[in-house]
Amino acid sequence: MSDKQKATFGGGCFWCVEAVVQRLKGIKDVVSGYSGGQTKNPTYREICSGTTGHAEVIQVTFDSEVISYEDLITIFMTSHDPTTLNRQGADRGTQYRSIILYHDEDQKEVAERVLKGLKDSFTDPIVTEIVPLDTFYPAENYHQNYYNNNSYAGYCRVVISPKIKKLNQMYADRLREEVT
Repeated sequence: MSDKQKATFGGGCFWCVEAVVQRLKGIKDVVSGYSGGQTKNPTYREICSGTTGHAEVIQVTFDSEVISYEDLITIFMTSHDPTTLNRQGADRGTQYRSIILYHDEDQKEVAERVLKGLKDSFTDPIVTEIVPLDTFYPAENYHQNYYNNNSYAGYCRVVISPKIKKLNQMYADRLREEVT
C-alpha cells in the first residue's frame, strides 16, 4: 500500500531541485513550476522578470511509507545553499529564493523543526521562507524533466551534475536504481 503525499519547495533554479529529488526512492512524480507570488498563470518570461513574486519551485508526489516529509526536506535543505537570499550561485532574483510551501500545519511544523535542527550546520543564518501553499502553476513542458532530457547542456554539466554527485555521496542509501 502507498501513502501518497505532496510537497512543494524551491531552492534556486527548479531544474536543479527537480534533478536531485527525482533520484530519491519513494518519489512518484516531480513537476517544475511557480508558486509564492501574485501573478495568475505566470509564464517563464514573466518569472524571469522578477516582478511576479513567484519562486521557481517543484511539486513532488511522494510515498511517505518510503521517504518521510522530514527526510525529503532535510535532503532538499542540504542540496542547495539555504543561506543566500534570493540567489543560488549565479542565479539571482526573488524567483531563485529558498522556499518551502507547506500544504498543511503538520508540514509547517516539520519544516520548522528541520530548519531549526540544521541551523548549526551552516556558517550563515538560514533564510529559507516557510509559507503556506496558495496556488502552484506548472511550468512550460520544456522545463519538465529538464536535466534527464538535457544532461549534455552546459548548465546541466556545470551546475546540476555537481549537485547530483553530492547527493550520491551524502544519500547513496536513499537513491533509486534508475531515474525515469
